[in-house]
Amino acid sequence: MSNSNSTWMPAASRKHCMTNPAGKSTDSKDSIILRTPTASDGAALWQLVKATGELEPNTAYCYLLLATDFADTCLVAEAAGQIVGAVIGYRPPREPDAAFVWQVGVLPDYRGLGLGLRMLTAWRDLPANRNCRWVTATVADDNPASQSLFQRLAHSAGVECTVNPHFTADLFPVAHPAEPLHRIGPFSL
Repeated sequence: MSNSNSTWMPAASRKHCMTNPAGKSTDSKDSIILRTPTASDGAALWQLVKATGELEPNTAYCYLLLATDFADTCLVAEAAGQIVGAVIGYRPPREPDAAFVWQVGVLPDYRGLGLGLRMLTAWRDLPANRNCRWVTATVADDNPASQSLFQRLAHSAGVECTVNPHFTADLFPVAHPAEPLHRIGPFSL
């Protein structure tokens, strides 16, 4: 992990502790645990996505599947026992050297603290994603915050972020902006 304020806890706990840049842990915004989700986090993931007000929610069942079958490629941020952020992703079967970020969300009260980038960095360092040379994501044209987040990930890792057409607006069954593919890397293994 590249963040010097972070250390992995024992593997059995499946948790990652993080303090703020000043190293203080005096309240719930300063002490955040990053970990892979469990089945009991499925409902919280669904609620988080709805509470962000910015992400497209899927069914509660979908988030339960992600928290179980795809838990190794997902990450939640927990503060004071509450899920306050998440990176939901998977390994694309047709691109084995990539890890795809499907959704990144942070509750409004936890925005502006650098949590999105910290989560993405820790997500890429998960054992299931660690051997990926590329991080990919589709980002809607009307989502400058996510576009900036992926640019910051590339910059912090010293790699490129290329953007190419991928899901065009005509592919969606309802009005939806295009979602170009952001490809970050190559990361050293």
